[in-house]
Amino acid sequence: MNDILPVDTPYWQYLERTVERVLGSYGYGEIRLPVVEQTELFKRSIGEVTDIVEKEMYSFDDRNGESLTLRPEGTAGCVRAAIQQGLLGVPQRLWYAGPMFRYERPQKGRQRQFHQIGVEAFGVATPDMDAELILVSARLWRQLGVEDSVELQLNSIGSPAARQAYRSALVAYLEQHREALDEDSQRRLDTNPLRILDSKNPDTQALLNGAPELVAYLDDESREDFDRLCALLDAAGISYVINPRLVRGLDYYNKTVFEWVTQRLGAQGTVCAGGRYDGLVAQLGGKATPGVGFAMGMERLVLLLQEIGAAGAVAATVDVYVISAGDDAQRAALAATEQLRLQMPELNIIQHTGGGSIKSQLKKADKSGARVALIWGEDEVAAGTVTIKPLREQGGVRQAQQSLPVQQIQAALRAALVSETE
Repeated sequence: MNDILPVDTPYWQYLERTVERVLGSYGYGEIRLPVVEQTELFKRSIGEVTDIVEKEMYSFDDRNGESLTLRPEGTAGCVRAAIQQGLLGVPQRLWYAGPMFRYERPQKGRQRQFHQIGVEAFGVATPDMDAELILVSARLWRQLGVEDSVELQLNSIGSPAARQAYRSALVAYLEQHREALDEDSQRRLDTNPLRILDSKNPDTQALLNGAPELVAYLDDESREDFDRLCALLDAAGISYVINPRLVRGLDYYNKTVFEWVTQRLGAQGTVCAGGRYDGLVAQLGGKATPGVGFAMGMERLVLLLQEIGAAGAVAATVDVYVISAGDDAQRAALAATEQLRLQMPELNIIQHTGGGSIKSQLKKADKSGARVALIWGEDEVAAGTVTIKPLREQGGVRQAQQSLPVQQIQAALRAALVSETE
């Protein structure tokens, strides 16, 4: 469970701002959910024989002896809230963000406390809703500048009945090769055999080349919906790869499943994953309501932003550093700076604290990366002026400092900062 330090938080803030803007433009509303839920919620939704429930959940008994769990994923809690709060009478578009918890082996891009952004849509059973979710994620990649670093993979896992028929055929095939399977796959063969399809073991993957394929067992409705989804994505210009081995690790999925993957983060290549879960609302006690959604791993997206060199887009710049020498100058600077923040809220302004000479404060101003310093000394206080000193070159030349009446700070800064960026 990692600290996120100030050197990294600008990436997180950039990601969060972009997500909020993009999702809002599609009509999705934010819902804020508890971090702790009843353990039974996840057993009923995720599935008792999944790795998450069997090995990875942080569960504990509270003082009343009730079993609670730190949420390992967000969809179950979102469905629970939608049922309890009466949100499902009409189609709903929701999103949420926050920490999730799984007891996993920590590695780059995979921590025991990790953060997800989840997007869920309820009340629409047709594949145009699946397409919208994929288009939302594709637009987000474009806004973040990572669209060339991710690939969309699609599959359909069909209806529960079709999947059960395929499960039986897959188990029959793999039982003939049980001894050749890796240890995890041998365990999954008895509990959750479809998860063997996404095994990372190369020998197991080679063995699967001769296994039955899920597409041969799809029901007609799932096949037709998948074809319609692909046609919609083709019309929208969204590139994708059909991956017949793509399954999801949670029991509640049906029909469409998808992942956005990257080759730039090593083993932890999935940055976004989701699919349709039409039976989950009824499974958790609500009126039967179709649903589809996805979750994005924020740690991995931050790593990807850093990998592609997005620091220029992400960095929080300091525009102005305010310097003062002497009590009278400090009081004058403080009052003028607060007025400036009111007049120009778009500026990032640091006011020097802790005293020191003008020279030492200028060194700190330069180190902060600020573009302009505003200086108040005894002379400025007496004359009712301020000295504005450019700290960065423009076109290879650094402009000279100038003194001007305090009332002209706003116009002077606007001229200096705008001219510097042109």
